[in-house]
Amino acid sequence: MYIDKERVVREYLPIIKRIALDLKQGLPPNVEVDDLIQEGVLALLSSLERYDPKKGALHNYVMIRIKGAMLDYLRKLDWLPRNLRRHMKDVEEAMIEIENEGLNITDEEIAKRTNLDVKTVKSVRNEMVRKQVLMLDSYLFETDEAYLESVPSDSNTEDEIIKEELINAVKEAINNLKDREKLVLSLRFEKELSLKEIGEILGVSESRVSQIISVSLAKIRKQIEEMI
Repeated sequence: MYIDKERVVREYLPIIKRIALDLKQGLPPNVEVDDLIQEGVLALLSSLERYDPKKGALHNYVMIRIKGAMLDYLRKLDWLPRNLRRHMKDVEEAMIEIENEGLNITDEEIAKRTNLDVKTVKSVRNEMVRKQVLMLDSYLFETDEAYLESVPSDSNTEDEIIKEELINAVKEAINNLKDREKLVLSLRFEKELSLKEIGEILGVSESRVSQIISVSLAKIRKQIEEMI
């Protein structure tokens, strides 16, 4: 199958730049956005060499490879403490609580409610953003590992039932979101707009868009846990 690589690179370069820039807010000074972009472009070229139509749609295939390359790059830098994941749920709960109370979500307010220091809160929120950008499926479903392991897997039927339950749980969780939250998630994950573009549409800052996304996904994750 012939693929015009030059055309595809031109088409995907803005997407790669958007992903790298969206990650920027969660990166320490020693991580360069240009390095992430370079990793993404190299992964794109490599994926075009290896692409087989039997593997599914080209877009899905290259996006997985691009995000995977950026994730591997960040892992090699080992720039985040390994214990942040255990704090994530506490931070998510605090963010949902603050949002429901109609208050501004700040690192200081989250720190008060979680008994974490502000520096740790910032790191946890950066980790949340990174996972939401690069590993959304893992972010949403990582808490369901015990459930998945408890279900017998001796037939394809069981696997299909599990997938259907998860899909239904996600749909129901999304339906329970506020209209503004649904809109932001649609613009972000269906229309694939950047934080800046969404902010311009809503008349809010990029950081506020990021907050809305984080709170919305945290709500979805929490409801999935409760439903499953």
